[in-house]
Parts: sequence; C-alpha cells; structure tokens
Amino acid sequence: MAIIVLGRNFYLSINVSHSIPGTLFLVHKGAMPQLGDMAAFRHTGGGGYVAGSLFLKRIAGVPGSMVTAKDSGAGFRDYFVDGRFVGRAKPVSRSGEPLKPGPEGVIPPEHYYMAADHPDSFDSRYDAIGWVAQDQIVGKAYRLF
Repeated sequence: MAIIVLGRNFYLSINVSHSIPGTLFLVHKGAMPQLGDMAAFRHTGGGGYVAGSLFLKRIAGVPGSMVTAKDSGAGFRDYFVDGRFVGRAKPVSRSGEPLKPGPEGVIPPEHYYMAADHPDSFDSRYDAIGWVAQDQIVGKAYRLF
C-alpha cells in the first residue's frame, strides 16, 4: 500500500492487493466510518506484515455484533457477523504458512470486525488481525478508481 499525504486531513492510498476492488482511495483522516463503510486502519503486526502497515477493509461488524464461525471441513471456517456470511478462513496462507482463526463472540466496545469479499483477504477472520480497535482506525476510505 502506497500513501501520498494531502495535508492534515487526507491521504491518497494506492491499493496493491486484490482483497478489495479498486486501486486508488481517498482516506479522510479522523472521520469515523460506520457499518458497511470502507476504513483505513493500522495493523498491529503479524502474518507477514509489519506493525503500522495501512490496511483498507470494510467494517462488517460493530461493537455488540455477534461473530460466529462454523467448521466447513479440511481446516476451513466460515465466519458470520450477526448471521451474515463475511468470509471463509483458510488453514494456511498462499505461501503455506499456518493461519490461526480469528475471534468469535460479541465484539467488545470500541472494536470492529473488518472484512473484504476476496477469498484471500487478510482480515478479521484471522487472529493476526482479529477485532480492530477504534484507535487503530485512521479514517473513512473512499474508492476513487
């Protein structure tokens, strides 16, 4: 993810992954996204990414939402937020590294479930991301291209 700073309130972010559609995003720093919005957040580190890496994902669960997972065979787990399917967790990454499943239960205050529709998205379905704390969120993201 490349970042271009546009003053105090905005970033231009270039998406280099296939986990979300779009290449260029405007991030409004400090604007708190809502359920269903795209958000930029700082990763705490792990899963092959350094702490502070900027991720773009959709907010799929908010504080008080219920996250459940169901074994779907061969080490795969299907994740649901308030009964809505949000993704399938794989047992290993594309490079063969083991992946630990993400949390289940009620999302705690000031935390969010981040998701993307792509099957290889690295998001809250994995423990290395888990629930994202509000203080990790940089701002609301808007797809430009």
